[in-house]
Amino acid sequence: MNNVLMVFLDGVGIGNEDYQFNPFFKYGFKTFENIFGNIPALDNQRFSNGTHYLFPTDANLGVEGLPQSGTGQASLFCGFNAPKFVGKHFGPYPYSTTLPILIKESLLIHFRNKAGGSYFANAYPKAFFDYVKSGRTRLSVTTLTCRLTGIKLNRVSDVRAGNALTAELTNERWNQRLGYKLKVIKPKTAARRLLRIAENYKFTLYEYYLSDHIGHLRLANEFEKLFTELDEFLFTLLNEVDSKKMTLLVCSDHGNLEDLSVKTHTRNPALTITTGKSAKEIAESVTDITQVKQAIIKYCQ
Repeated sequence: MNNVLMVFLDGVGIGNEDYQFNPFFKYGFKTFENIFGNIPALDNQRFSNGTHYLFPTDANLGVEGLPQSGTGQASLFCGFNAPKFVGKHFGPYPYSTTLPILIKESLLIHFRNKAGGSYFANAYPKAFFDYVKSGRTRLSVTTLTCRLTGIKLNRVSDVRAGNALTAELTNERWNQRLGYKLKVIKPKTAARRLLRIAENYKFTLYEYYLSDHIGHLRLANEFEKLFTELDEFLFTLLNEVDSKKMTLLVCSDHGNLEDLSVKTHTRNPALTITTGKSAKEIAESVTDITQVKQAIIKYCQ
């Protein structure tokens, strides 16, 4: 079975070669430098070392304005042009008229009924479940999809058992901000745990949201730490994935982190990286975020 691991990075695009405002150039990023020998930029967007492929993916989808997470993630996970369907880019939460599509067309739903099934590897703290119980419904695309379709949302017990990851990888923020006493792990440990989890399912999804938060400079005091942790996590994933058994796809919904001169999203192409089985075919067939779902289905059955 060709297992698929999809790692979603919120708000990571390909920007200018700018050593002041593009953190990939300013701080360096070993995921790019050590694997591809270069850092992607608008004038140099596509790399391959023969086994790993990095390429741009259009997130504008023919709609004016700045791409947003609600319509961007719906397009990415469900394979349709959500901003065109809605009439505008919309976010951060899903647009109401897209909900019937989310619960039928999500990659998690598609693979749930296939051999091996699907798994959402993120865990949520007690505060999240309390929020949901209160009747509030302002949830991300994937979280709302899971809630509406009965897909399991992991809890702190799943983190302790090694069967899920917190959204910030290391557990440190859960301890500091939510009062947990979880073992703090290294980003490379989180990557290895995710790879192990993905061995058990046909399709596994993990989402990392802090890339968008630090792109908006909401976490300015933690920027370098989180940026370095993300780098180590991605580097480990791409280096240690079993390319004979698994397809790894790292993708995003819109630009943001690559341009710190603005606190908004950008119209830059979204960053996409793939390696493993059928990686070359995926890299050659995907040009915008609506095509990711179909490429996975076509090449990774």
